[in-house]
Amino acid sequence: MVTRTLYVCSNCGHETPKWLGRCPDCGEWSTFAEEARESKKAVGFAERATRTKRVGGRTMSLDEVPPVEGEGRTDTGISELDRVLGGGIVPGSMVLVGGEPGVGKSTLLLQVMGYLGEGCLMVSGEESPRQVALSARRLGVEGRGFRVLSETDLDVIEATIIEERPSVVVVDSIQTLYSPELSGAPGGVGQVRECAARLMRLAKSEGISMVLVGHVTKDGSIAGPRVLEHMVDTVLQFEGDRFQSFRVLRALKNRFGSTNEVGVFEMTGGGMVEVEDPSAFFLSRREGKIPPGVATVCLLEGTRPMLVEIESLVAPSPLAVPRRVANGVDTGRVNMLCAVLSRRAGLSLQDHDVYVNVTGGVRVEEPAADLGVALAIASALRDRPVGKGTACFGEVGLTGDLRFVSGAPRRVSELLKMGFGRIIKPESASGGSLEGASQSKNGKARESSLIEVGTLEEAVAVALL
Repeated sequence: MVTRTLYVCSNCGHETPKWLGRCPDCGEWSTFAEEARESKKAVGFAERATRTKRVGGRTMSLDEVPPVEGEGRTDTGISELDRVLGGGIVPGSMVLVGGEPGVGKSTLLLQVMGYLGEGCLMVSGEESPRQVALSARRLGVEGRGFRVLSETDLDVIEATIIEERPSVVVVDSIQTLYSPELSGAPGGVGQVRECAARLMRLAKSEGISMVLVGHVTKDGSIAGPRVLEHMVDTVLQFEGDRFQSFRVLRALKNRFGSTNEVGVFEMTGGGMVEVEDPSAFFLSRREGKIPPGVATVCLLEGTRPMLVEIESLVAPSPLAVPRRVANGVDTGRVNMLCAVLSRRAGLSLQDHDVYVNVTGGVRVEEPAADLGVALAIASALRDRPVGKGTACFGEVGLTGDLRFVSGAPRRVSELLKMGFGRIIKPESASGGSLEGASQSKNGKARESSLIEVGTLEEAVAVALL
């Protein structure tokens, strides 16, 4: 077989023997990436007929496949990471970890390798072994027995893995590796795809767990071809502000577990520390009267309830088109809630600038935070604080009604545990029954603290007493 070079459009898949600036099929610019293909020698019909007939593969019934769910997983030693992975690392799987520079990807993986010890190999394409050793000493894992290979040539990396046969391989990062078969620079679409495909075949055939570290683009998505996320078994995303100490690890894809679980960490000088009680970590400890524009909302990340504070500032706008600035929540969602407040709750926001911020740098995506955002904006506009000890959750519709959200019993239990006496929530379809949800610290029921409302206007009236 002869290896030849093709250029493939990363947008539509159009192939051409030479590089083009603009794809003739889809019309996109600068989308062609170099790929290596093996060209087979063409043969005639008579020659194909005389060749030996191909042997098909062996099929299996699903009943013959032994169950593997929950079996053979490797414990990472970090319960928050195991929660996101679904119980640990599955042998032969590929995990892609993405996040902004400095968010703590390498730190967390060094701690995992320090726990696993011997049988682990770290392929570092960005740091020398001395730099890795310095980081390991800072984290206190320098004597745990795992090995380090500072190499970017994929052929050398494959030969080393086959020779040493580690159980877990960490590649930091996939964008630094290159295949000698391609002439493109490391980090290109073709190089990333080829390196990931060869590592995946090696992981599946040898039963070695691969953990790949991926760079992210300026919009927060993992750099490289989109097919990279489809090839791997699990995609983990590190979220958090570099100027804040907390980090959130979220599963965007997981073939062996749920994608709803999150892990919460605190970045310290000694590494990543697990946060067992995120609610207490994210809530500010204000003494005395709570200022206007602050609302507490209970989110549900997988099976874990988490309390966050939402702050808002509303001020008269000197501009013809008022500003809508959001940090930690989608700006389009804030615009929608401002429109609902103006149209359905009678609040005049058309000539005011609205600023919304989620404290602690948390990124809120759950619709249950709608009520908290709306109450924070209403409180800031009217300059009247939400009552002390009041929290809320609920989705806001375009008609101004509040829609019931899942996991209400767990949310109420978490709020009561944290000492909130007034909980504003949507009306439940079952008539307000929350079995096992409203138990206070002394074990007595506190159903009177649950305030069920049907519309956003009612919620604003109840919250701003």
